[in-house]
Amino acid sequence: MLSKRLIGTVTVRRGLAVQSFGYQYYLPLGKPECLVENLDRWGADEILIQDIDRTSSDSGPNIELIKKISACNISTPIIYAGGITSAKEAVNVIQSGAERVCIDSLLHSNPAEVCNIAAALGTQAVLASIPVAMNKKGKPCWYNYNTQKLKTKDLSLAKLLKEKYLSELIIIDKEHEGTPNGFNFNLLPFINDIDVPAIIFGGLNNTDQLKKLLIDHRISAVAVGNFLNYKEHSIQSYKKKLTSMPIRPPSYTSWNVI
Repeated sequence: MLSKRLIGTVTVRRGLAVQSFGYQYYLPLGKPECLVENLDRWGADEILIQDIDRTSSDSGPNIELIKKISACNISTPIIYAGGITSAKEAVNVIQSGAERVCIDSLLHSNPAEVCNIAAALGTQAVLASIPVAMNKKGKPCWYNYNTQKLKTKDLSLAKLLKEKYLSELIIIDKEHEGTPNGFNFNLLPFINDIDVPAIIFGGLNNTDQLKKLLIDHRISAVAVGNFLNYKEHSIQSYKKKLTSMPIRPPSYTSWNVI
């Protein structure tokens, strides 16, 4: 069985790394590049940078931030999400130092441009972020931040998946993001008919949760955000407890002191 991944997530708002709680309340953490350096040193398999206010402010991707992170000479692959509205911007993100891009609002506003991004970068470099929540009927639905509404999987997403324009989906428990032990496993039916590997994020901090997800053949990775910031070496701590899982072993790389 292929190794699965533990992804460290850094949420950025107004240029600062923050702890996010349901994408409604935020506590500042400091410079994003400092958190990225720590996650790289502690052995994260990938690092997701989600710059959450770039689209709403119509600011485009945060190229300056990506270049700062790239200048840190980290070895962990970077996924960047935030403000990407065109293939040209996506290419700029990759040229500035990220390995992959993650699309969210563009799935709603201009799905045809997602095809152009995949053509420019290759499908393996394109992910989609899908915030999911339960509707009043108890059905897991896709949440649109632009309209503030829930909807079932739509034809545009189905087309992108069927024609292999996306390599993975990041399924986010929108309501329980930042909540300890909060992930709602009733959301998993959302991925039943999706023939693309899923990354699960939101409310994950318990190794029992992680084990339950990692044994699912549909799930390629789990992502953890806030809970990696509470103490040092959290990545290694999680991985030590997941040694029975098909996950890459922890890294104990230290910085060289001159």
